Parts: sequence; C-alpha cells; structure tokens
Amino acid sequence: MLRLFGWILALSVHGGDNLEPTDRLIPAHFKGNPWGPVATRARESGKLPPITVTPLMVQWDRWGKTVLKEGDIVFRRGDARVLFGQFPFSKWLANVSNSPYSHTGIVAIEKGEPVVYDTTHSSVRRQPFQVWILDNVGSVGVKRLKPEQQSHIPAVIAFCRKLFAEQPPFDFELNLDDKAYYCLEMTEKAFRSAGLTLSQPVRVGDMERISRTPIAVLMFQMVTPWVLEKGLTLDTEIFLPGNERHGIWASPLLDTVYPPAPVASRSAGETRS
Repeated sequence: MLRLFGWILALSVHGGDNLEPTDRLIPAHFKGNPWGPVATRARESGKLPPITVTPLMVQWDRWGKTVLKEGDIVFRRGDARVLFGQFPFSKWLANVSNSPYSHTGIVAIEKGEPVVYDTTHSSVRRQPFQVWILDNVGSVGVKRLKPEQQSHIPAVIAFCRKLFAEQPPFDFELNLDDKAYYCLEMTEKAFRSAGLTLSQPVRVGDMERISRTPIAVLMFQMVTPWVLEKGLTLDTEIFLPGNERHGIWASPLLDTVYPPAPVASRSAGETRS
C-alpha cells in the first residue's frame, strides 16, 4: 500500500502536460495561456498562425451561429485527466455527480461570431465556439436565461471580460472565495455578479453517485493534502454542471435550449429537429 501511495503521489506532482486538446493547436514555443489576451493579440497581429479550420469546425460554426445567443451557458463533457493521464477526471466527475457534463462556459457574440469564456488550468480563456467544442467528448447542452431575466446578460458578459483581462489563477483548491476560479465557479459567479444565483454548491460527499467510486474517493483524500494547500474532503463544497435535480442545469432561472443527447451517440454537429 505504501508503494502504491508513493506512485500516486509522484504522478500527481510530476504528471503529464495536462493540455486540453485545443491547446495543442498552439505552437510549442508559445508560453502562457494559449487562449488568453496575449495569445489573442499575437494571433491578431500574425505572431501566432491562424487556426486551421476543419470541415467539422465549419459544421459547428454554422450550428453555433444558428443556436447560440449572448449569455447562453454551454455545457460539455471534457476529457481532462490527472495522474499522468491515467485517471479520467472529467468522466469521473460527470459520473459521480450523475450528469452528462463536466464543464461549462458562457457565450458572447463578438463581431457576429459566438465565442466562449471559460477557465481551465491556464486561466480564463476566450475561444471561438467552433474551437471550444473540439474539447467535447460527450453530450452538448445549452441553457438560456428566461426572458424576464435577460436584462442581466450585459453584466454577466462584463464579468467574463473582466476576468479574461485580469487572468486570475485556476482554483485547484476548489475554494468558494474569489481569489481563483474553476470552470463551474466562474460560470456561477458571473451570474451572481449580475444579481442572479443559479445554484448552490454541493458537498462532494452528497454527489448522487459518489458511493460508487470508493477507491477513487479514497485516493483523492490521501493524495490531495500532499499536492494542495489543503486537501479535498467529502465536506468540500463545489459547484456542479448537474442534472434536472441539482447544479446549474437545474436552475429555475434557465430555459433549456439544447438538451443532452440520448444514450445512443450522435455524429458531431448533428442537430435535433
């Protein structure tokens, strides 16, 4: 057991590059947030090459322009991994919270194009929707403020742009303060900054399927005190994408624009009638 613990700890501290798939679109020589303000300016000035648009991205761009509006919350299932790529953290989070999703972002319409503000390990990002969706490995979902709440949208977008300019650190500690942000926290607090509370945080120990992964839970309880300032416990409260009963997805302030796909897989870019 001691040897196993040592292996887990070593992988946690010295693990892989933890890059999102879209991060790999950036030249290896670029340092920093590849979708932050510096990279955006470098791309606009030609110091970074433009992103090659594939036929799949063209499909998603067409879909986004048809479906998305400013202030929409977009949901996806990512493929973030920890422990040297051996542990599928996004899949685990979606499973234990009984949600089709693990990640959210907020849509803004800029120069006629839908872009998504979110945050990952490299800080707050701004990506064209056709790029953002490439990191999806599961269902896509879209929620929208009810008509009577849509006057709050400018303040929500202003909050996103403010964090994008400031580039706060990623919240590995999953704290509820405003010193750092993880993706769900940024989404929730963007709406709270506009006077709207979408959801309440959920105890890790209260997630709907947490009892189904006791080994993973034990591993995180053992490892995180060694690699974080304070370890994650069953009492840690986190914001969740959720489902019809909890999390942001269940917010009574939101209408469903695009629900999660059925269990049977759909081809990328396919829309529902």
